[in-house]
Amino acid sequence: MAEDAKPLLIKRYASRRLYNTETSDYVTLEDIAAFIREGREVQIVDLKTGDDLTRQYLLQIIAEHESRGENVLPIDVLTDLVRSYATSAQSVVPQFLAASFEMLREGQSKLMENMSQLPNPMASMPGFEALQRQQQAFLKSLMGGWSGAAQGEAEEDKPAKPKAKGRDEEDLAAIKKQLAELQDKLSKL
Repeated sequence: MAEDAKPLLIKRYASRRLYNTETSDYVTLEDIAAFIREGREVQIVDLKTGDDLTRQYLLQIIAEHESRGENVLPIDVLTDLVRSYATSAQSVVPQFLAASFEMLREGQSKLMENMSQLPNPMASMPGFEALQRQQQAFLKSLMGGWSGAAQGEAEEDKPAKPKAKGRDEEDLAAIKKQLAELQDKLSKL
């Protein structure tokens, strides 16, 4: 696990090829995106100059996903980001974005935890556990693999705790409320 604590070092050669120093092979931007979705920190440096190119490549990964129709950032957010580079708000924006994403990660973690603790009358049906895993994988993919998503993995593996059947409707209402709150937070981003 100590290996996961240090960033994965990717070196960019003069040919613009990216080299994974851990596995001693070349990687693509999609490979780097997969490492990040798995929870790895990545550092990309120019082999010749030693310049840190991580920000440049992360922005390129985001731009490629957005151009393929995998839109996560609404136009008004992108517009505000562009505006923030020309205003005094530039100094506040990074802290605001960091706090917003931390809040989103916490909300995702709580949602995953709550899902694993719900009573489920369908739990005895054949194939239900596979369906539940698919739903949790969908939620994880919806969150785009933001760091902190891995925190929900431990909760996924726990079986749902049985509760009294009379609470099913209350629990469903609570889930709907939490989902609505999460969607509201996402739309405000």
